[in-house]
Parts: sequence; C-alpha cells; structure tokens
Amino acid sequence: MNRCKLQSFVLSVILGAVLGASGCAHNRARTAQGQTAGNAVTRSTTTADSVSTPDVDTASLHIMAEVKTIHFDYDSAFLGPEARATLVQNADWLKSHMDARVQAAGHCDERGTVEYNLALGQRRAQAVKDYYKALGVAEGRVATISYGKEKPLCQESSEDCWQKNRRVETLVAFPRGVTSR
Repeated sequence: MNRCKLQSFVLSVILGAVLGASGCAHNRARTAQGQTAGNAVTRSTTTADSVSTPDVDTASLHIMAEVKTIHFDYDSAFLGPEARATLVQNADWLKSHMDARVQAAGHCDERGTVEYNLALGQRRAQAVKDYYKALGVAEGRVATISYGKEKPLCQESSEDCWQKNRRVETLVAFPRGVTSR
C-alpha cells in the first residue's frame, strides 16, 4: 500500500471511531436531556463522581451583555490570554448571580465536515466549562453544547467572517420567576 493510500486508510479509521463515539454521546445526551437542538451534540450526563450538569431549558437561554463571547484560532480549542481574561470577567458575573445556569455553546467556521466541527465545537465548549470550574463556578451550573458550523454569525467565505464564527457563547438561564439583577 503506498503512503497516500495508507494515510487515507488511517484517517478513515480515525474518523469512523470519532463518528461512532459522537453518535453514542449524542444518544446519551438525548436520553439525559430528553431533547437535542438540531444537529447539536449536548453533554448533560452524570459522571462517576456524581457531578451532573444542569438540565437547561434552551427556551430560557439568553445572551447577556455582561457575559461576553470568546473566539478561537482556526482548528483550535485552546484558550488564549484574551479568552481567559474574558472568561475571568464572565466567571465573576456568574459568581455574583448564583441562581443563573449557563450553557457554553461551541461554534465553528464553515470549513470541515459537520462531524468534525461538532466535535471541535464540543471541545471548545468543554474548555470553557473547565476554565469556569477552575475559576470557582460550580461545575453543576454549566452545561455544554456544540452547534458545529450550523449557526454561523457571518456567512461570507473570508477570514474575518470565519473568525466571528469560531466562538463559544455563554448563554444564561434563570429559574422561572427569577430575572437578571
């Protein structure tokens, strides 16, 4: 087998494993939350140490002016210094609004397959959740979801547009009868 065919074979095996794993996660999420949002992959399961993410009613989620969106480099879920500084400010707001539940919603630009971008969006959302936890936001208050490339803010095929789409939005929900303060 020549090198090119071998690389294609290895890539298809890896992609198959990723797709199989994401399909299982998608089904677990559907069972755990009772719903999914379009092609989004949600994570709302109980872990071995009994920490669970909130069951967030997606209809009650809002973008709050005080909670900023962060952006990522191409093909990356790395939280750079600017993103970390923004997340510190977001975490401070979240800690002062203890009744708020949040959903870290991962997004990607148009490049790549649907499956790849769903996985990348999930890694981005999980990185934000993990950083919030490190900053003192209770893990059980933060759910994650990936929309991959399904909800772009910009639809031009340019680097400026793609940069806007590579993001995690921290969406906020309050319990019924509670409003933002």
